[in-house]
Amino acid sequence: MVDSKQQWKAWIYLAPALVLLLIFTVYPIVNTVLMAFQEDYNTLSAIRLGRWGFDWGFKNFKTVLQGDKFITALKNTIILCVPTVILSTFIALLISVCLNAIKPFQRFLQTIYFLPYVTNSIAIGMVFAAMFNVVGNLSASNAIPQNYGIINNALMALGFDWHNWINAGSTYESNMLVMIIYIVWNALPFKILVLLGALQSVNKQYYDAAKVDGTGKVRTFTRITVPLLSPMITYVVITGFIGGFKEYTSVVGIFDEGMGPAGAKGRLNTIVGLIYDSIERGDTGRASAAALILFIIIFIVTMINLAISKKTTYY
Repeated sequence: MVDSKQQWKAWIYLAPALVLLLIFTVYPIVNTVLMAFQEDYNTLSAIRLGRWGFDWGFKNFKTVLQGDKFITALKNTIILCVPTVILSTFIALLISVCLNAIKPFQRFLQTIYFLPYVTNSIAIGMVFAAMFNVVGNLSASNAIPQNYGIINNALMALGFDWHNWINAGSTYESNMLVMIIYIVWNALPFKILVLLGALQSVNKQYYDAAKVDGTGKVRTFTRITVPLLSPMITYVVITGFIGGFKEYTSVVGIFDEGMGPAGAKGRLNTIVGLIYDSIERGDTGRASAAALILFIIIFIVTMINLAISKKTTYY
């Protein structure tokens, strides 16, 4: 513990970080809350009326919640969040168990799986878009694409017909399937890293005892591995939901800022995308209200996850 006579030195050392924290974290949060409750607040009106020249109320929240775009964005966000968190966590757990059992190439495979985590999300999205892209005019019913793309070529090699995944005329279900595949793949590296680290710290005596008792691999996985990793599983699930509800860059990476294929712009817009759209229009009050609504949703989901984890997590 720092001597009370020397505490001023500690405050001097902390001062630069505290100042930056106040300017770039605390002030924006407080300012967002204030703008959300100022009715019809926007950039141009703020210049004319001044910072405090607005009526206070819940109009911005009502406007956001009653809009059709918010319902669409909320539905898209939930679809892009819930299945991807469940799938990515389960797949990451299986891969972590397999990697832990492989000794000769374990570090090499760890590096391969971790590479997407240090790669720009937009760049990865562009690669996925190129893989699912079909080059050619698809407006005509008998149109023959010039290039089917890697995924369609693989499907046709297996005897299936090619499919319009993300181009003009593609269905909402096809777009969502591509997004779910991309988000799951992009979420795996971090979860594998966390779960594998936790798995390597498990006491081997548990597995030795299971072998002596003749316990099968499936039962060992469900009765030993999963309970012992439950704290880390809870962690990756909660952080996965937090990140999933903030989904935006993945959609931009594949569908650009239109948030949907040509002819259906905005089809895959998310809540964060809705916030950016409001900011671009200068409706910062509505953007702030949407940001607070998103915070409340994430907070509620996190509290639900924590409540469930108390019954399912073993420490």
